[in-house]
Amino acid sequence: MENENRKVLLTIRDLKQYFPVKKTKLREKQRYVRANDGISLDIYAGETLGLVGESGCGKSTLGRTLLQLYPQTEGQVIYHKGDQDIDLKSLPKEEMRVLRKDLQLIFQDPYSSLNPRMTVGQIIGEGLVSHGVFKRGDPAMRDYIFKVMENCGLDTYMFGRYPHQFSGGQRQRIGIARSLALNPAFVVCDEAVSALDVSIQSQILNLLSDLKEKQNLTYLFITHDLSVVKYISDRIGVMYLGNMVELASTEELFANTLHPYTEALLSAIPVVDENDKRERILLEGDIPSPVNPPSGCKFHTRCRYCQQKCKEVVPEWTDVGNNHYVACHFPLQHKG
Repeated sequence: MENENRKVLLTIRDLKQYFPVKKTKLREKQRYVRANDGISLDIYAGETLGLVGESGCGKSTLGRTLLQLYPQTEGQVIYHKGDQDIDLKSLPKEEMRVLRKDLQLIFQDPYSSLNPRMTVGQIIGEGLVSHGVFKRGDPAMRDYIFKVMENCGLDTYMFGRYPHQFSGGQRQRIGIARSLALNPAFVVCDEAVSALDVSIQSQILNLLSDLKEKQNLTYLFITHDLSVVKYISDRIGVMYLGNMVELASTEELFANTLHPYTEALLSAIPVVDENDKRERILLEGDIPSPVNPPSGCKFHTRCRYCQQKCKEVVPEWTDVGNNHYVACHFPLQHKG
């Protein structure tokens, strides 16, 4: 799975994240929500890995688990820092707290993720003080925050203002500035533009791309919008009901779709060309329960290509060439 020409920043192996379901009088046996059910992949330094799938498929859970906001149930998350290979699950809380400087999160909602009682300067500076980069009241911290604000497209006069005085796009820039002020190596962008208008989305996407180049950042970009992820991502992973079903470079995924679920997602992208006669694939039925998922391939209940083997045997995560991975018994043919 590893590309020899690129440095791996995060290694994920057989990652499982199960959450217990509250017992009832009718159900005494302990059950679990399988939010992530055996995910293995590498995230390369300096890349943007897009992660797409329907709501409830486990995208946000995966991002938060990589940051150890949710300690994983099973599996490994290895962070490669310099010549060190750090198993995040085995770290004591004190050491993980120190490491959080390298691993940051941009939240989805720019309205609820900012403390309304803190000014912009306090919001951005809070992490700097907590991690000992500056002491509270240090004049040098103010100059540093000004620089961070300018890099994120914020005017310095905003330093003393409160979140309610800003638009959604400006609030998201404040959230980005807060995360990037610590010079992290890895940033999880959890639906970072979904709450914004389309015109503002493009500004934030351009900002994230520019900051990635300037600071050599690595992104996990979580979204349900394939048109957005196509623009910003180097590679795209597709998730369904807790599992990764396809992973490839952006160009390869769009040119040579192999999984029926990916095919259905791509067919749903809106187009403005009236001559585009692509077939719209409608997935019938609801997403199965993550508490009691189907046997075999989890997608077989909604797949139009389903065969008996799909109902009985779990498909293997397979490299079909060109660093293109798919979990399907009968992958789609190349669209020559």
